[in-house]
Amino acid sequence: MTKVKKIPLRTCVVSKEVLPKKALVRIAATKEGVVSIDLIGKAPGRGAYLKLSKEVILLAKKNKALDRKLEVTVPDEIYEELLKIANE
Repeated sequence: MTKVKKIPLRTCVVSKEVLPKKALVRIAATKEGVVSIDLIGKAPGRGAYLKLSKEVILLAKKNKALDRKLEVTVPDEIYEELLKIANE
């Protein structure tokens, strides 16, 4: 009997899709309110997962989904960085 490796699943805060963790990007916010894009998935602080698609990122910016989830104001630079990553 082979052991089946469980694939960690996470929910996108905008599209509410449950996807493998690798298909999403984590945005982390520390208690001090420092927001960063956590590509490794190990940064300390509250985290929120976003699907890496232009539409989802722009919608997150428009409806402030990350601001609510992380309980901080997410700077525009974070969204710009996310769009750059999504276009790669």
